[in-house]
Amino acid sequence: MKQTLLGFTLLLITTLSRGQALPEKISESDFSIGKSIQIESAVLEETRDLNIYLPLNYASDSLKTYPVIYLLDGSKDEDFIHISGIVQFGSFSWIRMLPESIVVGIGNGDRKKDFTFPSQNKQDQKEFPTSGKSKNFIAFIEKELQPFIASNYRTTKTKTIIGQSLGGLLATEILFKKPHLFNNYIIVSPSLWWNDEKLLDEVPTVYDTPKSIYIAGGKEGEIMERTAKELFDKLSANKKDNTLLFYDFLEDKTHGDALHMAVYRAFENIFKPPKE
Repeated sequence: MKQTLLGFTLLLITTLSRGQALPEKISESDFSIGKSIQIESAVLEETRDLNIYLPLNYASDSLKTYPVIYLLDGSKDEDFIHISGIVQFGSFSWIRMLPESIVVGIGNGDRKKDFTFPSQNKQDQKEFPTSGKSKNFIAFIEKELQPFIASNYRTTKTKTIIGQSLGGLLATEILFKKPHLFNNYIIVSPSLWWNDEKLLDEVPTVYDTPKSIYIAGGKEGEIMERTAKELFDKLSANKKDNTLLFYDFLEDKTHGDALHMAVYRAFENIFKPPKE
């Protein structure tokens, strides 16, 4: 009896499946959100990978120019895809959180080398033996990368940098030492513990152009949380009228997942026009 019932069930399934034909595939094509290119850096003496997101109307509107967002840790398997997604969503006409923008994801080689200045701390030197070359990487951004982007894409003069963790350390160093390189600084979970927190003791370079600075971090332990807030307090104490300064403590986020929410909030604070 069981064999008869099993046979009947299989026959029924076969009959039903034949009666429900699958749709025919009409076409198939690859889906891309940007371009990947390589440039040869004389400053760094190496080839560097760039991932470029262009706004949806970039090709069709040949006269329009766009601000540029420079993303550290911008490899395909790092933060390029999800940050570009926020930029695309935020620039939709019914959202209008930020203007249509070009995203330049700077692919990593050795981020421990590129994002850190020399440390006198023996533990830093032991754990990061290739570290301490941020001066070269900043020169690469200033003398090669930014001119390359300006020459090859239709850009405005508005430039934003996004850095998280060691990338946040680098973004802070640029703000302190070469503030003219960017208009907007998005600094998330900065590794300001580096070199016994010495960067926080430095006097930032004075600038006379408008700046927007957004600092954020999550539940990341006493040192990370304290130093991010100290950075905000240091900048607040000397804030000029031409500077917008923001701080977010994302208590439900950690070092691993704070960036996405922080960037979204940064865009809201820095770019979104006030409600009428």
